[in-house]
Amino acid sequence: MLNSKIINWYEFNKRDLPWRNTSDPYKIWISEIMLQQTQVVTVVDYYYRFINSFPTIKALALADEQEVLNHWQGLGYYSRARNLHQAAKSIVDNYNGVFPDSFDEIIKLKGIGVYTASAISAFAFHLPYAAVDGNVYRVLSRLFGVSESTNSPKGKREFQSLADELMADAPPHLYNQAIIEFGALQCTAKNPDCEVCPLHAQCFAYINKQQNVFPAKKKKVKVIDRFFYYLYIYNEERFLMQQRGERDIWRNLFEFPLIELDNKIELVDLIKSEAWRSLLRDVKVEVTDQIVTKAHKLSHQNLHIEFVHIRVEDKEFEKFSSLIRVDKEAARDYPMPKPIEMHLARE
Repeated sequence: MLNSKIINWYEFNKRDLPWRNTSDPYKIWISEIMLQQTQVVTVVDYYYRFINSFPTIKALALADEQEVLNHWQGLGYYSRARNLHQAAKSIVDNYNGVFPDSFDEIIKLKGIGVYTASAISAFAFHLPYAAVDGNVYRVLSRLFGVSESTNSPKGKREFQSLADELMADAPPHLYNQAIIEFGALQCTAKNPDCEVCPLHAQCFAYINKQQNVFPAKKKKVKVIDRFFYYLYIYNEERFLMQQRGERDIWRNLFEFPLIELDNKIELVDLIKSEAWRSLLRDVKVEVTDQIVTKAHKLSHQNLHIEFVHIRVEDKEFEKFSSLIRVDKEAARDYPMPKPIEMHLARE
């Protein structure tokens, strides 16, 4: 059977990953959330640090949100961390701190969708749910020649049905790990090594030389450009920050004072702008540097970021009553977006 071939391949080729050496649903849950939108090689160190700091559901539930975000800093997509935190509180309140052991209860938790609920159900509790992620979509689309888009309702139903059929009566925890790993290492998005693939004799895409056709391309979402001018207002000991709001990217994270504009402008025009005058008012400042970064790409946004360094005397800091004065040595205590973190690392 095809599932046996995939499992046999897995036994010889699988990577030794920490979340594969446990049946603890909490640890599996943490790994699955981290692996969303993030490569395995990046996740491993974050996983160890997160589990060491929050070894139990209760420990995570009792933690301060800022502490949780600090441990997530650098992984991006911070709503994942907030959802983890909220879900941990829910488990403590509604399940006495014990992770629920049924698909129907798991999927009720904040931040958990069909794939993640299926994966936890299979990996932790060996329940018969086939988990379909991007790797599995790719394997199934090529193997069976599915032309339906993976992000259409019809496509999702078709792929889920195929995944269920392919799993059949194989051990759910083993089959799911195997086909996900197969997609990650063997049936890769680019240049799959089809000649050594144990499934190529049955693979629609290989037989028809259409590996690059499957899976069907998703409809492109329009990408918008945003222009961020960060003011790094500092002296020898400290600098100024503000906390972002609830309704935009990087929700509640900390950043330098920001001027966002509709287009790129020169520094001389930025200094003349109403936003600059409103922020700096009657403060005596010295512009010492301007740093232009590469566009920071988010899922549907390109952020064009420039940092303007502004030195002020210590007594002038008191005039920024609405901003947060941060000692440079304490900067790590504030969860912040990746571009801010990287900029501070250079200072």
